[in-house]
Amino acid sequence: MNFLQLIMVGCGLGGAFLLLWAALSGPSPTRESTRRLKSVRVRHSSNSSERLEAQMRRAVAARKPRTHKIAGSASRAEALALRLNRSGKKWTISQYVYGSLGLGVFVGLIVFLKSGALFLGLAFGAFVGAGLPHMALSHFIKKRTNAFNVKFADAIDLLVRGLRSGLPVSETLTVVSQEIPGPVGEEFKLVTDRMKVGKSMEEALQDTADRLGIPEFNFFCITLAIQRETGGNLAETLANLSEVLRKRAQMKLKIRAMSSESKASAYIVGSLPFIVFGMIYWLNPTYIGEFFLDERLMVAGIGGGIWMGIGAFIMAKMVSFEI
Repeated sequence: MNFLQLIMVGCGLGGAFLLLWAALSGPSPTRESTRRLKSVRVRHSSNSSERLEAQMRRAVAARKPRTHKIAGSASRAEALALRLNRSGKKWTISQYVYGSLGLGVFVGLIVFLKSGALFLGLAFGAFVGAGLPHMALSHFIKKRTNAFNVKFADAIDLLVRGLRSGLPVSETLTVVSQEIPGPVGEEFKLVTDRMKVGKSMEEALQDTADRLGIPEFNFFCITLAIQRETGGNLAETLANLSEVLRKRAQMKLKIRAMSSESKASAYIVGSLPFIVFGMIYWLNPTYIGEFFLDERLMVAGIGGGIWMGIGAFIMAKMVSFEI
């Protein structure tokens, strides 16, 4: 057994021991006892700030966001239906699936008739049929989310003005659904409709938050839950939330402006090989046509595309910032 094999065996045994230790080791008893003592101390403390913190923690813990399982065909269908709902399009699951299959078969047939390679046609058909509709749906979801965030701060300001004028919260939600156009008005209209059929305001807002998955709306729901638990001036609390959301939007715009050059470089570097490949194939098909005939070149091309995809993904993560 040479030195390289010894290193590989040692790394394998070390990894196995680490996995075994992570599987068998439970939570630290000292840390758990410290956490429980701290919770008891805060709960029975005479300090108002600590009591307020405990109330806020209970209010946030009382919220029960809906979780979607990943495994299983039923949960995957629910996740796809949720994505279709978030996009704002009136598409059904069957329309999406049939459209993806039709697009994949069409592209695979075109590649097979052009190159004569069945494996390459199947690969391109599966890639385009599964990837292009998913990317289009993600684009529509992102577009609707941005449109929601643009008008959401204005909706909160309208809520603040309604509360300061003496209107109840339910009435101000109805005013927002009527006065604010776009996705914000649509979602608040659904909230008021749920409240009319007997749901509480917290349940109606939580259903919308679970369906949208937008952090700004989750902040709004948490603010209302904390205010309902602790009391205080709701109009002032929502005014502070509106200011925070506007500063958050400004920070996002600054980050987008600062990272625009890096994103443009990533787009150019990622798309240039495909553009050059297409231009060479259009000018001289016989020069590069072996990529569609020789299986070794097919494997090399697919491997190169995978490595380029990994590099593009890493560059995209490097210029993507969460606030």
